[in-house]
Amino acid sequence: MVLMELEACGLRAMAVEAGRTGCGSALGARWVGLGSSVPCLLQPSLLDAPAPSRRLGSDPGLSDSDSEESVFSGLEDSGSDSTEGATASEEEGEGTSEQRGRMDRSPGQQARTPCSRMEVASMPGEDEYAEDSSDEEDIRNTVGNVPLEWYDDFPHVGYDLDGRRIYKPLRTRDELDQFLDKMDDPDYWRTVRDRMTGHSVRLTGEQVALVQRLQRGQFGDVSFNPYEPAVDFFSGDLMIHPVTNRPADKRSFIPSLVEKEKVSRMVHAIKMGWIQPRRPRDHSPSFYDLWAQEDPNAVLGRHKMHVPAPKLALPGHSESYNPPPEYLPSEEECLAWEQQEPEERKLSFLPRRFPSLRAVPAYGRFIQERFERCLDLYLCPRQRKMRVNVDPEDLIPKLPRPRDLQPFPTCQALVYRGHNSLVRCLSVSPDGQWLASGSDDGSVRLWEVATARCMRTVPVGGVVKSVAWNPHPTVCLVAVAVEDTVLLLNPALGDRLVVGSTDQLLSAFPPPLDPASQPAHWLEASQEERQDGLRLRIHHGKPVTQVTWHGRGDYLAAVLATPGHTQVLIHQLSRRRSQSPFRRSHGQVQRVAFHPTRPFLLVASQRCVRLYHLLRQELTKKLMPNCKWVSSLAVHPAGDNIICGSYDSKLVWVDMDLSTKPYRVLRHHKKALRAVAFHPRYPLFASGSDDGSVIVCHGMVYNDLLQNPLLVPVKVLKGHALTRDLGVLDVAFHPTQPWVFSSGADGTLRLFT
Repeated sequence: MVLMELEACGLRAMAVEAGRTGCGSALGARWVGLGSSVPCLLQPSLLDAPAPSRRLGSDPGLSDSDSEESVFSGLEDSGSDSTEGATASEEEGEGTSEQRGRMDRSPGQQARTPCSRMEVASMPGEDEYAEDSSDEEDIRNTVGNVPLEWYDDFPHVGYDLDGRRIYKPLRTRDELDQFLDKMDDPDYWRTVRDRMTGHSVRLTGEQVALVQRLQRGQFGDVSFNPYEPAVDFFSGDLMIHPVTNRPADKRSFIPSLVEKEKVSRMVHAIKMGWIQPRRPRDHSPSFYDLWAQEDPNAVLGRHKMHVPAPKLALPGHSESYNPPPEYLPSEEECLAWEQQEPEERKLSFLPRRFPSLRAVPAYGRFIQERFERCLDLYLCPRQRKMRVNVDPEDLIPKLPRPRDLQPFPTCQALVYRGHNSLVRCLSVSPDGQWLASGSDDGSVRLWEVATARCMRTVPVGGVVKSVAWNPHPTVCLVAVAVEDTVLLLNPALGDRLVVGSTDQLLSAFPPPLDPASQPAHWLEASQEERQDGLRLRIHHGKPVTQVTWHGRGDYLAAVLATPGHTQVLIHQLSRRRSQSPFRRSHGQVQRVAFHPTRPFLLVASQRCVRLYHLLRQELTKKLMPNCKWVSSLAVHPAGDNIICGSYDSKLVWVDMDLSTKPYRVLRHHKKALRAVAFHPRYPLFASGSDDGSVIVCHGMVYNDLLQNPLLVPVKVLKGHALTRDLGVLDVAFHPTQPWVFSSGADGTLRLFT
């Protein structure tokens, strides 16, 4: 009966395991037949160490169901000892898979329990395995070669031989329990956790030594010697192995006709020189002359001279360990020597006095000086180089003489006096006969250029910031910027037909029935103001700093001292319209200027100059004058070049076709530049500065794009007296003559011819 039960148990286990793993040889069970006592043993995991066997039935609290489940699962939960044996047996008989409690065991022991069917079949009074001494180990996990990651989301880790689930431990140990075990268990350092079962396994001494050897990169086998002497299977000696011991034939000593023909050919080739005899190699080092193949007609070849290696200077009194007193430096000399650069010192050391030669310490820079000496010997030139004699005067670019660049203004001709305060601005009429000036005394004066006579004085009631004469020859108008208003004056000078046509042009404008909203207000002058020459008043909400006309005379640009996108306004005289061309601002606007030939507007901020296309309404180019603060701007009559003056005493010439960066930076002035101007006909440009001088330069722009502009300073004009640390405030050229006008802080205007 017992043998039949055992056979059924073993066959069932083999069938279940073979069906799960797909391989009959990978079974985790072994069948051992030992007479009447045939236990059902299972092979343990590799990490489990052998432990002494436990007798069956020694603990009365262990029920049949508990023992049956503990054999195949090998997992213990965190529950306490259970004494409900009968209830557990009934529940397991009904097919439940709930894990039951089992006996707590010490860390160093493992339970061995044979098949439960053996206990069921045995008699209650007999203990058939009381003297069991089997050395087979307990089975810990019988899931086979299955990845444990498959069971991460399930409460079990596999199935036993009866098809019941093997549950995971119910409670995982927290860090506090691990710390207490670490403190209490002296073998904690050699205890590892088995991933297959979740139990802790104590490593033996051999296993610990094996792990340490593997960590050090050694072989696992202790007896393996990686440094055993190698055995050569084949010898390097030349050995002759005859095939047979039969003596050579007599005919082998007689040369054949074929060999005789080969030898004769070789002898003929040697006689003809086709085959050269082998000469023994010369192993002595060979040296090559680097300059042996040099052309003797070359410049360096005609001056081959040996240059000896530089010699070290002989030691003097300074190198002595007991130098004379006059060679010992003082404290001031020592301090000056330490502050000098190493290349500027006459001596690389400081002379010192020692009582004897034995007291002299080691020299700190000995190795460095030896290395430098080796470099001198190694890098010494082998031939003398020809000295290139360069005259410093030849390095200066050849500029034409100023007398070859005439005409240009050279001397002061007239002084226009009449203003009581500094004259900020001036403008010349298109025909060059009249001159308009604005001052801080609240008046605009109109002068006759040829006689310096004041023809008319127009009080405006405020500081005049800018004056601009209309460049159109058939329109007689002067734009004056006073505080937040632009005044349009008819000076009534010159041709009466031009004066009358100007008034007729302004009066012909029909006022609109429904005026549109504009950033500026156009107001007609009163009858009293018309007697003073005032015709129109353009009112802005912010102070106006500059006004300038377009070349055709119908458009007028104004610069406002206000943050935002309304810093620049463009007014149309014929339609009396005002518009703000920009939606946003790029800094504080300093100056604006119209392009002389194309629909471009140049806007100068503090650090850059932007070129806008008015018809396309887009930014065309951004110029970087490389100045801290741009103060003035002027455009060349051809339109391809501009000059900028800055408060850091720079005059920048920018070629817009060449680059966005300066072509030339002139630093002739000592103080800030206030104004720059181009001559409309002659290749001249001028700049006025706070140092009281006007510098006139020759600036020739060629039609050939491959030729750069020629910039030559020709004359420095002086005459203005400095007032309030201000000098020349504005400059302007005569439209037809090579004359230049200047206005200064001393309240005068001067004409240089």
